[in-house]
Amino acid sequence: MIKKDLVIVGGGPAGMAAALAAHESGIQDILLIERDQFLGGILNQCIHPGFGIDYFDEVLTGPEYADRFIKKIGGVKSISVSLCSFVVNLTTDKILTVLRPGKLETIKARALIMATGCRERTREMVHIPGSRPAGVLPAGLAQKLINIEGLLPGKEIVIVGSGDIGLIMARRFLLEGAQVKAVVEIQAASQGLKRNVVQCIEDFNIPILHRHKIAKIHGKERVERVSIVPVDDKGNEIEHTKQHIDCDTVLISVGLIPENELIEMAGVPLDKKTNTPQSRELNTTSIPGLFVCGNAYTIYDIVDAVSRDSHAAGQQAARYLRRGK
Repeated sequence: MIKKDLVIVGGGPAGMAAALAAHESGIQDILLIERDQFLGGILNQCIHPGFGIDYFDEVLTGPEYADRFIKKIGGVKSISVSLCSFVVNLTTDKILTVLRPGKLETIKARALIMATGCRERTREMVHIPGSRPAGVLPAGLAQKLINIEGLLPGKEIVIVGSGDIGLIMARRFLLEGAQVKAVVEIQAASQGLKRNVVQCIEDFNIPILHRHKIAKIHGKERVERVSIVPVDDKGNEIEHTKQHIDCDTVLISVGLIPENELIEMAGVPLDKKTNTPQSRELNTTSIPGLFVCGNAYTIYDIVDAVSRDSHAAGQQAARYLRRGK
């Protein structure tokens, strides 16, 4: 069994900020585990500007923001990084089972910070009926396909929900030559940041239909069209008002879920509505020495807030380790 003073799971902005803060607080034995082949997390696919305004006092793209942290991590000998490493089990006494290329390892952490981020809600979670053709995908996956893989997943797009990722992808598809038929939002107001509504929707004259919902997705092999319907104040469909929009792709942008299955496995009570740890203090859990930060602790609007609060998690872990010595 490998023993470490501090283990951090997740190499996005939360995990990196926590690692650097713990190092600055005097911790000299830190392991940062990341399941992807690069540090940076979701920032690597966010090539649009708008990051770092509060944290760095600059306007950066996602990769530029991540690079600031990656360079700092690379210059700290006390922080070891394990890429392509997937945590498959976690126990109450902070023992992790980690799957790495070609081997399975067990790691005992004196203190543990989970910076595992979040995942997108799916079509099934918002109960969109219809067939199951190709062309229905989360907005974040479409972002990765375009910005990382260089693939255009569709040419005629309807976006369900007005979360920030969906708004940003509406503009991104338009810039790639696709046609964005509509953004369909069940609420009376857009759910993303005001700047994204203005810069991504209004500036490009993309139709956004408030108080509407997708009544059905049509298509056999590939999406062919969607049925949309307006709803009343209670979210109920207004009868005899259904319309159809021809499209080949439906993006789902209806919110995020913190990735906390590992801490649940370890016995940490979670809030059933938010999938976040039940705690009275920022970044803490019911298990002493086990901390959660970033979007795994709560869903943040901007990455600058993630970095700030995750920096606090690194300091909290350092204080815990000092008390234990």
